[in-house]
Amino acid sequence: MSSRAESATGIMRSIRSLARDPMGLLGVTLVMIFLLMALLAPIISPYDPLKISVMSKFQSPNLSHWLGTDHLGRDTLSRIIYGSRTALSIALTATGLAGLFGLLLGLIAGFGPRWLDGILVLLFDSMSSLPMILFALAVITVLGPGTATLILVIVLVSIPSYARLIRAQTLTLKNSDFVVAERSIGASSPRIILRHLLPNVVGPLVIILSMDIPVVIMLEAGLSYLNLGVRPPTPSWGNILYDGYTSLRYAPTLVITAGVPLVLATLGFTFLGEGLRDALDPKLQVRGLR
Repeated sequence: MSSRAESATGIMRSIRSLARDPMGLLGVTLVMIFLLMALLAPIISPYDPLKISVMSKFQSPNLSHWLGTDHLGRDTLSRIIYGSRTALSIALTATGLAGLFGLLLGLIAGFGPRWLDGILVLLFDSMSSLPMILFALAVITVLGPGTATLILVIVLVSIPSYARLIRAQTLTLKNSDFVVAERSIGASSPRIILRHLLPNVVGPLVIILSMDIPVVIMLEAGLSYLNLGVRPPTPSWGNILYDGYTSLRYAPTLVITAGVPLVLATLGFTFLGEGLRDALDPKLQVRGLR
């Protein structure tokens, strides 16, 4: 069987294993709901999320506004739907960039010369020692709040952990028998990295990325709540939560409706990450625990 056929067989086996896991299946369902909500926001949103109607402010849930309205009369359901687009776009972009840079730096550190490995590890340790929230506040204070600054902060904070993971995997694999055999027949370093190391280190990275997405969503919501993230009037779950907190006396349900998507998104990506870990972990498959 060719390597391509073996890869396809392994993917199908992982999908079947994930489908048999109730928690993993629930995670996939929740994640797909939020992805579809973000992609189809202009179609399924009943109102313009930025449309102000002061005469309709602080309405309770009703047939016209299923989740009520905020202090400016904006439809809460529409803002939550568009808020999912904001949250997922930031989370997926930030984790994707951090994962890519972490993958490259981890492969370089693990497979490169020892002096370069030492420099990169020192850099990773220095960045990891910085308190995440204080570092985020410092960068935002210097560059100013905004979506681009928020993504930059998340990328800088996340790269060291991903790079250390890939470095550890690379150090383990580069002395394995199949890599030594490739070297003995004169295979180049790029060939070894692309054909043998990269496919074996991507799986654990994907699992970590999927489990870190809810952390990024919560970080975005928290910084937006503090007016240090996504700037109003852009719909954001953090901004909606802040509006609900400031209007708690007049519209107590607004805080609940803003908090529920955060909880469900966190559960969805966490369950998905757990399911992917069980489906892709070869040790569990070999032991017959799946």
